[in-house]
Amino acid sequence: MITYTIDNSLYLNITNRCTCDCNFCVRNSPAGLGEYNLWLEREPTVKEVLDDIEKRDLSQCREIVFCGYGEPTIRLYDLIEISKKLKERYNLPIRVNTNGHGILIFKSDITPLLEGWIDIISISLNAKNAKEYQELCKPVYGEKAFPAVLDFAAKCKKHIPRVVLSVVDVISVKDIEACRELAQQIGVEFRVRHFGG
Repeated sequence: MITYTIDNSLYLNITNRCTCDCNFCVRNSPAGLGEYNLWLEREPTVKEVLDDIEKRDLSQCREIVFCGYGEPTIRLYDLIEISKKLKERYNLPIRVNTNGHGILIFKSDITPLLEGWIDIISISLNAKNAKEYQELCKPVYGEKAFPAVLDFAAKCKKHIPRVVLSVVDVISVKDIEACRELAQQIGVEFRVRHFGG
């Protein structure tokens, strides 16, 4: 399934590849994401994504979100191309839900490329330090992933109107507050997501 809706938001599932293997990830749950099967037989082309969106009634839609079973920035250039086309056709904000590994994936600062196309970026933090992040999220980049996520959030501030660091409420209240402090230090929004698995 390429596109799916939740609460008047249209979600775009453009890849199943990810640089994390989080303990709490919905893709590891037999139930998946409720009625939606987000496992892709292959990654859709830009045209296939746009064609799938065209089939949808967006009259009640409040935003378009890049979010599925994988890390959307792995397909950065396709993500940008899709966003450009969407900006031409619809007056809707575009959000990217990401693990924040984009700079590590491309070995360069990708945040300027998002400017003008992405309105909101929601970055999964989920831990207060590198050791706990590694245990919980199992990033392919090891211990350098956690500081890279914080660096990515700080760099996004220069190019994207709304930057949000988020955690899933599988961690303790004390750890959630420590993560909130990290978001405040960077100067970005903070959100606690409910674990639905």
